[in-house]
Parts: sequence; C-alpha cells; structure tokens
Amino acid sequence: MSEFAPELGRVEKELLDRWPESRIEWKLERMTALMHAMGDPQLAYQVVHVAGTNGKTSTSRMIDTLLRGFDLRTGRYTSPHLESITERISIDGEPLSPQRFVEIYDEVAPFFELVDVGSAIRLSFFEAVTGMAFAAFADAPVDVAVVEVGMGGRLDATNIVEAAVAVITPVDLDHMVHLGDTISAIAGEKAGIIKPGQNVIVAAQHPDAIDVVEALAEEVGATVQREGFAFGVIRRENAVGGQVLALRGLHGVYDEVFLPLYGGYQASNAACALAAVETLVGVDGPLDADLVRAAMATVTSPGRLEVVRTSPTILIDATHNPAGARATAAAVAEAFAFRRLVGVVAVLGDKDAYGLLQIFEPLLSHVVVTQNESPRAMPADDLAELAIEVFGADRVDVATHLDEAISVAVERADEDDDFGGAGVLITGSVITAGEARRLLRRR
Repeated sequence: MSEFAPELGRVEKELLDRWPESRIEWKLERMTALMHAMGDPQLAYQVVHVAGTNGKTSTSRMIDTLLRGFDLRTGRYTSPHLESITERISIDGEPLSPQRFVEIYDEVAPFFELVDVGSAIRLSFFEAVTGMAFAAFADAPVDVAVVEVGMGGRLDATNIVEAAVAVITPVDLDHMVHLGDTISAIAGEKAGIIKPGQNVIVAAQHPDAIDVVEALAEEVGATVQREGFAFGVIRRENAVGGQVLALRGLHGVYDEVFLPLYGGYQASNAACALAAVETLVGVDGPLDADLVRAAMATVTSPGRLEVVRTSPTILIDATHNPAGARATAAAVAEAFAFRRLVGVVAVLGDKDAYGLLQIFEPLLSHVVVTQNESPRAMPADDLAELAIEVFGADRVDVATHLDEAISVAVERADEDDDFGGAGVLITGSVITAGEARRLLRRR
C-alpha cells in the first residue's frame, strides 16, 4: 500500500480541489454528460439503489453480502468514507486497492476534463467519484452494483442509474438546508429515485414519509413492498456479538439468522436487505435459508456501534442526527450492561448537536466534547456550551482534540470501576468515527 500512497495522495488532492460534498448544485446535466462521454457504464449491470436518512450504508453492505452469498459478483458504492477514500468503491466486498483506485481515476480523468470544459461549473468531488465507481463496476465487470445515494435522491449524482430495485430506509430530519424542513419534503427528495415499473422496498416510516413514497410510486407505476406488511422482523434476541433474528421475507420465513450487529434498527435493515435480494434474484419461492444465514453471519458495518476496545469497552458510532441517536441509544441500552458510560462527542457545525446531546443525556454518566478534523467541525467550546445546558457543568469535560478527548473519557470511565462494566461511546459524525478508528489503531 505504501508504494502507491503518493499517487493516491495526488488523486485525492485533485478530487478534493473540486467542489466538496457539502457544496451542491441540484442538477443532473453534468453527470448525464459524463456518463454519455464514458459510454454509459452505469447501464452495464443490474443496480440496487438505496436512499434514506439513516441506515443506508449498513443496508447497502447487507445487500452486498447477501448477493455475494448467492455467487453474484458485486460492486458497492457508499459514502462518506470512514478512513480512506478507497472505501467508497468496493468490488466483491473489498475496497479498491490504492493502485486500482489511482488507475481508475487516471482512466476517467480525461472525461472529467471534457465535461468541465463544456460546463459553467466543474464536476464536483462527489460527481467525479461516482463516475469512477460506475466505471470500476463496468470494468470488473460486476453482476450487480449496490449504489447508495449521497444526499437526497431526486437530483443526487447517483440518480442516473436504471435500478431494478430501489430501497428507501427510514426518512427523518437531516440536511434540511438542502432537502427541506419537513419529513414530507425530505421524503419527496428521497423517493425521487423511484422509477416507472420498479420494485421498491420501503422500511418502516413516519406516516408523512410513507404517504409521499406511496403517492410517488403510484404516479410512476412502481410496486411498493413495505416493512411490517409484506416483510419484516418476526422476532429477535440478543446474542454474544450481535443478535439472532427470525425474518419474514417476501417469499418465506428465515429462522435462526445470526446478525453480528446490535440494535433493532439493524434488524430492520437486515429485513429490508433480504427483501431487496429476494426481489432482485426473482425467485418464486424463498431463498436458500442456509445461504442467507451464512451470508448474514459475515455482515460488517464499520463505525456503526462497533466495539473497538475492551477494558473499558470502547464503542464507535457514526450517528450524526437525532433520529440516529435515538436508535443508537436504544441499541446500547439493550445490548450492553454498562454501569458507567462516558460519551465522546464531536459534530459538524450544520448538525442538530443540541438534539443529539439531549437524546444521549440519559444514557451517559459524563460527556467529553471535542471537535474532529473536518473544517466544518463545530468548535469544541461551542459544543461545550450546548452540552452544559443539557448535562450540567459537572458532567461535561472539554478537549480540543479527539485523541485527548478519548484519553479523558477512558479515565472517567475507569473512575471507581473496580468491577468492570465501564464503557466509552465515541459518536457525533462519520468523520469522528473514522478519526477515532485511526487513533485507536495507532495506540
């Protein structure tokens, strides 16, 4: 890997010199022009397109794993990345190597320049990487690509695919500056990925969201299969390292499915993933239950309530909005018997930090607020003001850097902990989760 690190650094710099993911112009013309120039690689394979507010990445990873369990070659495109930009594009479950990532970039960069010249605005970072993913999948070649929406759906750069199956994970309030300030408005953007005649797998939703999704699907002649009606979780039990599920799919029941992830929301994600694969494979009866069990048992979702250390237990979670925080808090309370849990929180400046802190307050005995390495990070002192309002000054520490914050949190967790049962939860952003993983690995 080190041999290609300088070249990967060059490519990443050239990509980052474009508009960042946080800066958006809601148009598909540039992306359409890029795909036409490249020969429309996004049409060379089947696609499962995944939109929603929370759970997109975990659901995408589950779909990918299940498809590979049925001997299909897969591509997976997810965002943002935790630690390396190469994570965004995976073939057969593995991120592109740095060498291959550089090769793909150099192959398609001339097409970027061609589109840039003909446009008033250059391709953005996200548009460019999306083009790279579609090219990599066609070159592999893959049988199926699992493509996660970046933001919204209707005008997202990924929405040039002709997906056989669309998946809508839970919709809630997030990215409101771009998507609207009501669940209905945001659902309209997410549901914009639905195409005529498509099969649509929809997770359990707020009533305002499902009304919008079903209305749009009916308008274009798509078929909706809803969690809790056509498929869902029959039961689940905690187990060492995860949970054991009974899932009702579209074509059968799958018992004794071990999922090495925590929380009811991950069980729901698993049900949606299973329904999507049942739909794509197109069988009249149930899938091979043993293959489903074998695949689900290997699912991973880094940075999603991930145990990275013990003594004390350190969990990393990429939660960045109140809806995600509610799911995380419930999962921690259900799966872990902490007597003392200390939070480390760092958020981006445009997020509902106050709402997130309010949800975590009953769960945490103490919180250490800090900031991550993003230029968009909320300053630690600003976050501290909010935390003191929620937790009280005696339960809040402030650290300028994440590594210091983790050290303080571990010390706090170990206070009077002669019998174990202490933990640390690091959360607030995907960027925070990725930075924490790197720091803890170095330690």
